[in-house]
Amino acid sequence: MIRILFFARVREEVGQARLEMPLPAGITTLGTLRDHLAAQGEGWSYLSRCPNLRTALNQELAPPETPLREGDEVAFFPPVTGG
Repeated sequence: MIRILFFARVREEVGQARLEMPLPAGITTLGTLRDHLAAQGEGWSYLSRCPNLRTALNQELAPPETPLREGDEVAFFPPVTGG
């Protein structure tokens, strides 16, 4: 199982704050997980449409090519702005 957390606008678009699921066959990186989820339907496509979407693996920022394993926690969130 992997745990996936969605924050801010990403949460609004996908309609949930968290998802737990078995690691799908063939999904080996954060980038392939993002593509897999984005293909799930209308709100989910935001994951591929959001420019500069941030991804964290086990609470550390990580690039799309980062390997993914059973038991990992993944978080998707838009870039944070402030002033």
